[in-house]
Amino acid sequence: MKNYILIIMATFCANLLFSQTPEELANAQLEAYNNRDIEAFVEPYSDSVKVFNDKRELLYEGKETMRAQYGNMFALTPDLNCNLLNRIAVNNTVIEHEEVTFGEDRKIYAIVMYKVDEGKIQEVHFLDRR
Repeated sequence: MKNYILIIMATFCANLLFSQTPEELANAQLEAYNNRDIEAFVEPYSDSVKVFNDKRELLYEGKETMRAQYGNMFALTPDLNCNLLNRIAVNNTVIEHEEVTFGEDRKIYAIVMYKVDEGKIQEVHFLDRR
């Protein structure tokens, strides 16, 4: 019984020491996005990540769907870049104001909210795109 409690405590402490903060998860996916590295990009997301539009409608669910959608965009858009304009991180929520460039002639501004739980991004909400 004593060994069992020690194993549980060690696992709990390891999770605390090695899990990333919500802001670190947001940074990791942003860096991977700009490098168009699909595997590094999807790593911070949960397997069951949910992505919503500005009307709170579910766009898609799951890391595999995300991998397919973003992998295709990364392959087709060599000039893709996201510039972080502002970030607010409160508890398990990160809100970003982003400038996304798809080449010389196409740019959008987006407000995106990431909700984190259990050390992974669980939800993405695109709040505004212009």
